[in-house]
Amino acid sequence: MSAVDSATEPIAVSAPRTDRNSARSFGVLTLTCPERPGIVQAVTSFLLAHGLNIVEHHQFDDSDRDVLFLRTAFAAEHELDLARLTSAFAPTADEFVMNFSFHDETKPRLLVLVSKLGHCLNDLIFRWRAGTLGGDIALVVSNHPDLRPMAEAANLPFIHLPVTPDTKLEVEARLLELVDEHNIDLVVLARYMQILSDDLCKALEGRAINIHHSFLPGFKGAKPYHQAHARGVKLIGATAHYVTADLDEGPIIEQDVERISHRDTPDDLIRKGRDIERRVLARAVRHHLEDRVILNGRKTVVFTD
Repeated sequence: MSAVDSATEPIAVSAPRTDRNSARSFGVLTLTCPERPGIVQAVTSFLLAHGLNIVEHHQFDDSDRDVLFLRTAFAAEHELDLARLTSAFAPTADEFVMNFSFHDETKPRLLVLVSKLGHCLNDLIFRWRAGTLGGDIALVVSNHPDLRPMAEAANLPFIHLPVTPDTKLEVEARLLELVDEHNIDLVVLARYMQILSDDLCKALEGRAINIHHSFLPGFKGAKPYHQAHARGVKLIGATAHYVTADLDEGPIIEQDVERISHRDTPDDLIRKGRDIERRVLARAVRHHLEDRVILNGRKTVVFTD
């Protein structure tokens, strides 16, 4: 194995999707495959042969599973043809038993699910309007009307879909229709206080992110901050993870914590916790939209910039 093949640290260069002052086009290749010598050489040789210049490279060798995870961003002086690249790369992928995909600069589209709390939605809207979210918010869907003014102030469509035990399946079917109608790439549960059915979780597998108001695993059930306060914890946190049928057990993308003390009341914990939630969710969303997250069983490999 070469020194490059065995590396686990990124080769730091500029992020690919932020350069808008150049006429170049940018793309990303992500892949997983069994570990063996020659993988990185095969990838770099392919990109060079197709006139593509590497601008960012990360890889990770999971020694427990003998699996390589790789993300390589590249630039071209011509318009990218993902279908052509995919077809041309297929023989290399077959040789190394790769599961791979190419991505271009097309901005992913988001559907944001909310209920009554607006701190995460407000933060996502701010980052979207500032151009730092990594994608475009297409619409906001909620089981309550409370956040309509916030969405419409940003000129975002707001769809109210009330959920009752009798309408739950109907609402979920409509949600999937909206995903198709608006060409949604990612569904973001920004404090959406509904449990999704197993069928909906499967339909959105790998393209739905939830923010959990706790540093998982942690205090489950109602009033997690009150539970934490009662236990005298010294840290609170939040967790962004992919949505799965196992409630709050999906692969974790991003987490953060903040120290607290005996002086903090439950209201203080709620205030500080919401601040953690919004920044953790935003980071997780951006990582996903920039193709920096690769699933690794029940875990994730996240190649941060």
